[in-house]
Amino acid sequence: MAVSNPTEYRRKLVKRRRNAVVFRGVCVSAILLSLLMLAALLYSVLAEALKWFNLDGSSIVTLLTDIPSSKAVASGLWPAIVGTLWVMGICIVASFTVGVAAAIYLEEYAGGRRIDELIQVNIQNLAAVPSIVYGILGLTIFVAVFALGKSVLTAGLTLALLIMPVVIVSAEEAIRAVPSTVREGGYALGATRWQVVWRLVLPQAMPGILTGIILAVSRAMGEAAPLVIMGALSFVPFAPTSPLDRFTVLPIQIYVWISKPQEEFQQLAAAGIVVLLIMLLGLNAAAILLRNHLQSKHRG
Repeated sequence: MAVSNPTEYRRKLVKRRRNAVVFRGVCVSAILLSLLMLAALLYSVLAEALKWFNLDGSSIVTLLTDIPSSKAVASGLWPAIVGTLWVMGICIVASFTVGVAAAIYLEEYAGGRRIDELIQVNIQNLAAVPSIVYGILGLTIFVAVFALGKSVLTAGLTLALLIMPVVIVSAEEAIRAVPSTVREGGYALGATRWQVVWRLVLPQAMPGILTGIILAVSRAMGEAAPLVIMGALSFVPFAPTSPLDRFTVLPIQIYVWISKPQEEFQQLAAAGIVVLLIMLLGLNAAAILLRNHLQSKHRG
């Protein structure tokens, strides 16, 4: 195709290449700076944690299996670990079911009415609301209205509200990315709308949905502010055994230890941070493996 103005075309091409080089440079610099800050953070945490562990296996066993104590050498994270697993389990189940259902409705069933557009805008705005506001909301709804008490169940549902906007938006994007030809092919074979969504659209969108859930759960697992309002205890000598039990979680237990003036408790808090990071990485790894399995199954 002939170019009407070669000089102007070359000028735009040079400008586009220069902008691309600048953009890559900014991205590389941002990534290197993030990695440097992460390495510095991990070094400082591990340095304090190793003072507590002292390369002693008994310290690790005590940390993972004992209850909190007024003495650092006898303190453990077992109630906080179990409480975190309970809370995150309820949070994942509630946010996944409700969030994906809402995304399916908004993408596949909503008719583009003004009320639907208003709902979309509000969901996107809710993703930026501070977490402490969700704590107050959960306290009002689940404790005051539904009378569920300050329990594991209310904490999990509150964190589900916290990450719900992110789950809904990411699920909408994943569903929207499924080609329209998939839907048209299903309708051409006589399938109903629900059959097309359940058997064709949702399996293809599931890897993208899981990606959004991984990011959302990573945020929720480190939250402490809404759980403080929800009644998470700073000292729990027992592990919760049902959704209606009182609880504590790892971020709150770490905060309690790091606020103490004794150096031993600060080292113990650093060890707790390492445990929290390991649990977070393990949860993310399991979700990534599930996502990759679904992707390979779909391609196969």
